[in-house]
Amino acid sequence: MRRRRLLSAEDRDLWEKVAATTQAMHRHAPISAETEPELAHPPHHPPKKPRFEMKDFRVGQQAPELAWRLDLAPSISDQLHRQPIVMDRKTHREMSRGKLEPEARIDLHGMTLSQAHPELTHFLLSAQDRGCRLVLVITGKGKRGLDDGPIPQRQGVLRHQVPQWLRLPPLGAVVMQVTEAHLKHGGSGAYYVYLRRMR
Repeated sequence: MRRRRLLSAEDRDLWEKVAATTQAMHRHAPISAETEPELAHPPHHPPKKPRFEMKDFRVGQQAPELAWRLDLAPSISDQLHRQPIVMDRKTHREMSRGKLEPEARIDLHGMTLSQAHPELTHFLLSAQDRGCRLVLVITGKGKRGLDDGPIPQRQGVLRHQVPQWLRLPPLGAVVMQVTEAHLKHGGSGAYYVYLRRMR
């Protein structure tokens, strides 16, 4: 550390003569030649930034678990349940509770799609010609196939396809209401199909 050099007697006399002829700009106590002025604001040293530490992490570790929401499409049961009731409400309630006996039935269980579609079309059109109103279409619940790919496979191809056929021509003009059958008539492996009257 460098030592401060003190003024000699001659230098001090000279300084005091010069200081006596000056006029202070600020109303402070006069500054002595042997002292250094104190800084009003000490030098500001910005605080050191905290050192960033890289921790072990895995991409997506903070993301919520959404495995239960992978199947975004509603089930066939939910889709049919949400459809508006077009037929008579009292008849619909009795039909859903299994209190009405179907006037005709067809069993598509075991058929391929190419076999089942024409069979179903012929059955429903002929049932309407005979004046039937409530018929039972049995599809079976289907077997769960191998699911090795990224796209999940639905269980029961016919069970999922039949409601779509019933909405499309020519069956869309014949069918008034479709609901899942009561347990006594096959449950989720069969459908009640309520037909429109012949005009």
